[in-house]
Amino acid sequence: MTSTVSPDFQGKHVTVAGLGVSGVPAAKVLHARGAVVTVVNDGDDARAREQAAELEALGVTVRLGDGDTLPEGTELIVTAPGWKPTKPLFQAAAKAGIEVWGDVELAWRLRGPDAAPWLCVTGTNGKTTTVQMLASILRAAGLRTAAVGNIGVSLLDAVLGDEPYDVLAVELSSYQLHWAPSLRAHSAAVLNLAPDHLDWHGSMEAYAADKGRIYEGNRVACVYNVADKATEDLVREADVEEGCRAIGFTLGTPGPSQLGVVDGILVDRAFVENRQKNAQELAEVSDVNPPAPHNIANALAAAALARAFGVPPQAVRDGLRAFRPDAHRIAHVADVDGVAYVDDSKATNTHAAEASLAAYESIVWIAGGLAKGATFDELVAKSAKRLRGVVLIGADRALIREALARHAPEVPVVDLDRTDTGAMLQAVQEARRLAAPGDTVLLAPACASMDMFTNYTKRGDAFAEAVRELGS
Repeated sequence: MTSTVSPDFQGKHVTVAGLGVSGVPAAKVLHARGAVVTVVNDGDDARAREQAAELEALGVTVRLGDGDTLPEGTELIVTAPGWKPTKPLFQAAAKAGIEVWGDVELAWRLRGPDAAPWLCVTGTNGKTTTVQMLASILRAAGLRTAAVGNIGVSLLDAVLGDEPYDVLAVELSSYQLHWAPSLRAHSAAVLNLAPDHLDWHGSMEAYAADKGRIYEGNRVACVYNVADKATEDLVREADVEEGCRAIGFTLGTPGPSQLGVVDGILVDRAFVENRQKNAQELAEVSDVNPPAPHNIANALAAAALARAFGVPPQAVRDGLRAFRPDAHRIAHVADVDGVAYVDDSKATNTHAAEASLAAYESIVWIAGGLAKGATFDELVAKSAKRLRGVVLIGADRALIREALARHAPEVPVVDLDRTDTGAMLQAVQEARRLAAPGDTVLLAPACASMDMFTNYTKRGDAFAEAVRELGS
């Protein structure tokens, strides 16, 4: 892997943009390395004041309620990933020729000369599951690893901690990639591309370009989705090290330099001798939990990255068998009167909901929330034949109702005109009324949750609790 010289921060004036889960650790790390640190933060609430007091006790300057003004003397900005590039702070930095790094860039620059290689994953949906699958496979191979990055485990902690890792499984968001110009992975995957966070990036082209940064400088493999040509296009555009290969994954029969599925078996035609003629069995589809189509795709992407790192076939199988998905990701809650109730509250956009709906044949769909500028015609048109009924909740449910009227007018729709948290119990009761034995009641909202719930976790918990009440 490309080595970098760890930067000297002694006496350097560094502005950290934003407190929170990335800003506070970054400020502490920089201060410990002798930097003169100023933290600027938009908010000035109780949590921000508490974090500010902690940093000020160390000798860090904190400015609350003013995240737009560039502090005098700033030589470098380290930003929280969610801060938009259009903020006045960054415009002022660009005029002054000041570099802006994210927390991922900082971690990359601070890693030591013998640091563990990074296997990186991005995409609109499936990142966390794929990274967790990858880490499980790597552990099954006897490697010391961790799932880190956007998954909630700080890359700074992983890079600077005492734990010696052989390899890191790294989840990266488009925000993080935007602010990580020098990142160079061992191998990386873009799982899929669909419109998301366009208010932050400004356009689909800019969003895709930031996702594509993950391939820059890859050494061994750029993994792409055969079914999503945009991901292959990003590989073609990337400037990689000589000898780096493009590796596809597909739910169909794989060609040479691809991983795919043959007769219920996950097979590798990329990391085998004479790949024109040979294939290596890796695992059975039944080893993937749950074996929904989009999750099989996640497993193939994880397997491709692991195989790029030299992991043997048996470790792929053992790692996939050992993997347990997080809550609220196509989680089977219960069967009541012959109807399955499934919680995919994590499906917060149309792309994720489409994958979830494709996993079942006959569905009563619970959907709605905050649309974030999304449209639903394509999703409804693709899923209409699977829908037995729909129950709508949330602030932007009318957008889905209108798409259903256009593309699935025969499907019965219950529109719950309420956005209180108790609406979920009524939604589940209405779904039960619409469902018949053999159906699946699926919470796959295709929307964000914040109109009714603190986050998608709370929404999923409310669904599970309502289902439990049905069965009691």
